[in-house]
Amino acid sequence: MRTVDEQLARVLTAAVRPAPVRVAISEAQGLLCAEEVVAEQALPGFDQAAVDGYAVRSVDVQAASEEPILMPVVGEIPVGSRQPRRLQPGQAVRVDTGAPLPTLADAVVPLEYTDEHPAKVTVRRSVPSAAFVRRTGEDVQTGDVAVRRGAPIGPAQVGLLAAVGRDKVLVHPRPRVSVISVGEELVDVDRTPGQGQVYDVNSYALAAAARDAGAEVTRVGIMSSDPRRLREVVEGRLLLSEIVVIAGGVGGTQGAEVRAALADLGELDVSRVAMQPGSVQGFGRLGPDEIPTFALPSNPVSALVAFEVLVRPLIRTALGKQNPHRRTVTAELLSPITSTKGRRGFLRGQLLRDPQNGSYLVQPLGTSGSHLLASLAEANCLVVVDEEVTEVAAGEEVQVRFLSQRG
Repeated sequence: MRTVDEQLARVLTAAVRPAPVRVAISEAQGLLCAEEVVAEQALPGFDQAAVDGYAVRSVDVQAASEEPILMPVVGEIPVGSRQPRRLQPGQAVRVDTGAPLPTLADAVVPLEYTDEHPAKVTVRRSVPSAAFVRRTGEDVQTGDVAVRRGAPIGPAQVGLLAAVGRDKVLVHPRPRVSVISVGEELVDVDRTPGQGQVYDVNSYALAAAARDAGAEVTRVGIMSSDPRRLREVVEGRLLLSEIVVIAGGVGGTQGAEVRAALADLGELDVSRVAMQPGSVQGFGRLGPDEIPTFALPSNPVSALVAFEVLVRPLIRTALGKQNPHRRTVTAELLSPITSTKGRRGFLRGQLLRDPQNGSYLVQPLGTSGSHLLASLAEANCLVVVDEEVTEVAAGEEVQVRFLSQRG
């Protein structure tokens, strides 16, 4: 029996990272930048007003705080103006926020410092040089690195790329994940199950989990264990994927049939991993490109937990993430729990904050039964119990792994 850490090490060494691709910046959000984006122009590209007001020479309004100064308003510059203007000593020009400053102006007097007169404005407060002005290159200078290689591209990075005039950027693309459910007992959700049949939960749940991890997902859906057809489908998906996930092809006669059908594509090693739930699982590198392929339990909770522990870190690694793991914190246990000796337990829980001191508390949900999908749907964390621990009392501290946050 392998430990969780041993199995995870095997999985992560098999990561297949797609080659970087150039995409429109509108499609880059959530991906890692794969290049140093160097600004070819300054940002801002010209001196501009930071507020609505009057562009002036600061020296002309030095005494305004002691006694109001009357200045002629010789024009107005709206946002987007391309008409150059020159300011003479003692004059003011009305400017909007973002408008270019006239030549010789070095400051802007905000409207609230004046009487806002359109022809002869009274300035009641002085402003120093560069006050309320966005200087050329104040944000980014020509030649500066605007977005660094390896940086996650979020809304601010998309905005900065647009601001420096980039419409496309080189990124690490989302790994392609194919999800297949195997089982003669399965029917899709648009059909009514007959005697002995159940809905196909896994292809939907695992596809959602892969999408949540950042992958580009193809939900292949239900496949029978017919060897020829199964092999054809898996072989086709290996050509189009960086990761293949097969749910239901692990234990018993069905598992043996799946392994036999895929034998000439590579070895799908089915073994026990020292974890609960999801102990029995398979992993191999199939096809000419040695694509990481998982065989997960048919039980939806076991499949989702195994996915969370092993497949999700692989997806995050393929995305180029430096740390592919979920955040882990220490929390006080609110109810006692039990775990199987010799296996690392991953129990569903609800993570809370103590209103008094802000420390973490965790409430176990349901029992450790691997069939209880509803409790996993309520969980926002997994309580991680070491292999040698069988009981943890209320009030003791445990390690807790975050799951996706619910809004």
